[in-house]
Amino acid sequence: MSDQSPGGAAGAIHDDDFQYRGNRLGLPESGAGSVPGVIRRLVGLVLDWGLALAVAWGLYGLGAVGAELTSSEEVVPMLSNTALVVFAVMSVILLTLFGTTVGRRLVGVGITATGERSWPWFVSMTVRTLLLCLVIPAVIYDRDTRGLHDRAAGTVATRY
Repeated sequence: MSDQSPGGAAGAIHDDDFQYRGNRLGLPESGAGSVPGVIRRLVGLVLDWGLALAVAWGLYGLGAVGAELTSSEEVVPMLSNTALVVFAVMSVILLTLFGTTVGRRLVGVGITATGERSWPWFVSMTVRTLLLCLVIPAVIYDRDTRGLHDRAAGTVATRY
């Protein structure tokens, strides 16, 4: 076997530094501090979204939002938009204060700074949350499973 690349240049083999998710960030391969799988993070997101929907329904039931709406064609979009706002506010506040949200905590996921940005933590969490609410930046991710929202904020999801 030769150490030449298909092009024939000796020593041109690319030395790939990817060994596991989080390796390039100096995180452990497994256990606390490692990068969690996509399923674990999605379950946390679904739990957080469910909580936001429950709060939106509660606000609607109390008459705090949408009290004048009666038809389901008006109520459903209002509840969805209210849930999105509740989700964003809840995420920014809880991530800023605790580095995790209720749903993420239940599945053992937290958010950690990578040191790529010198922004205050509140600003990073606001940028991250706003991009997460747009959905597209969150579904485009790299080999470390960091979405564009995490890369923009200089954060990474880690396990507890």
